[in-house]
Amino acid sequence: MQPNIKKDGFRSQCSISCALELIGDKWSLLIVRDALILGKTSFNEFRNSKEKIASNILSSRLDFLVANGIFEKQQNAKKRSKIDYILTKRGHSLKSVVIALGNWGYENIAEVNDSAKFFNQKEG
Repeated sequence: MQPNIKKDGFRSQCSISCALELIGDKWSLLIVRDALILGKTSFNEFRNSKEKIASNILSSRLDFLVANGIFEKQQNAKKRSKIDYILTKRGHSLKSVVIALGNWGYENIAEVNDSAKFFNQKEG
């Protein structure tokens, strides 16, 4: 079982505020989305996402997400010099958040295209 994230250092005791401090930046949920929905695990796979995150920001966000128990680093089984970023149980628990946010965007933002339809599903 993973330890709870320490509440020390958060701006408030509000669960929404604390969650947003961990995953509410511009990139974190997109990285989680790519791992959950697209099965990405490597730095280069995340970097090559259509949103084009800068390498330094991606590195910083992955380190932060690892430090906060959303991902864990594992040595790649085929290429020992390569690191994989694997979602933890805590990271997988964000699935409903990612799907809900995707569905909201699909239903409420006119510019969203058909590629977002993979979110338009019942969670199962």
